[in-house]
Order: sequence, then structure tokens, then C-alpha cells
Amino acid sequence: MGARSLVVLLFLMFILSFSSAYQGKKKQYKPCKQMVLYFHDVIYNGQNAANATSAIVGAPQWGNLTILADKFHFGNVVVFDDPITLDNNFHSKPVGRAQGMYIYDTKNTFTAWLGFTFVLKSTDFQGTLNFMGADPTLVKTRDITVVSGTGDFFMHRGIATIMTDAFEDDVYFRLRVDIKLYECW
Repeated sequence: MGARSLVVLLFLMFILSFSSAYQGKKKQYKPCKQMVLYFHDVIYNGQNAANATSAIVGAPQWGNLTILADKFHFGNVVVFDDPITLDNNFHSKPVGRAQGMYIYDTKNTFTAWLGFTFVLKSTDFQGTLNFMGADPTLVKTRDITVVSGTGDFFMHRGIATIMTDAFEDDVYFRLRVDIKLYECW
């Protein structure tokens, strides 16, 4: 191969390296389904067994199972079976249940890891949606992943933007869940 051929080959490789690195404008995805739901969590505190929808099932050595631990609740594991409503009223007719757990997993700030399922049983929705992700609770809005679903949501995936809509001490909180599904089968 001559010097001229080598220069042409190197020049073509140089041009191709720039053209393949340029991705162009990113495609903007639009959700195929979108909904806003609320779930209401009432943590058992030793005095509210009739109304509680969640309970501490694991606690660090310095904690107990009726009061969230000091130090940002680090080490607490909470399971829940919370009502889901279409609006922010705790007494509205539930359209399903949020069932799962959250684990307080950081020592120096309020944050939790969430893993839960929305079991939806209404005239509008039949099926489940599965969620998981980190929840830095002091951030106004947080995104967690919708990993799959069943029924009306078979194999759906997307993002859920959660926001703490109400909070009362360590006993009650309400999350607004803005669900955007990008893969709908």
C-alpha cells in the first residue's frame, strides 16, 4: 500500500469517527399511557392497629418495631399494604392497593429504597404495576422505575415521579405518583 493510499484511508477513518460519534438530535419519547394516583401510608405506632396500613418489620439494634429509629430511620424495614386513590383524599374509594416495602438505607439523610406493586382493581384499571428505586425523601420530586406489569399493564415500563403530598409526624404520609409508561404492549 502506497503512502497516498494510506493517507486516504486514514482520512476516511478520521471522517467516519466524527460522523459515527454524532448522534444527532435525541428522539423525544412520548408516554403511551399516563395517570396520577395517590397512596396513603399509615405506619403502625403501637396505638393505631385498626388504621395502620404499614408496619416496621426490621429495626437496628437501637430501634424497635413500633417507632422509627433515630438517625434518619437508618436500618428500618417497613412493609405496607396501602390504599390507592384517584385523588388525595384518604377516605376516597380505593382503586387498588400499594403493596411492598421500603428500607431506610442511609445514615446521614432521609432516604429509602422502594420496591412495591400497585394492584389495581377498578373499572378503569385491572392489573399490576411494579416499581423500584431510590427515594431521597427530602427532594421535592423523585423518579423511580416502573419495571413491568400485568393485566391492562402487561409488560409496560416507564417512570413514576413521586412527590410527598402530605406528611404527619412519623405516622402518616401520602405520595402523589405521576406514572408515565413508555412501553405499552
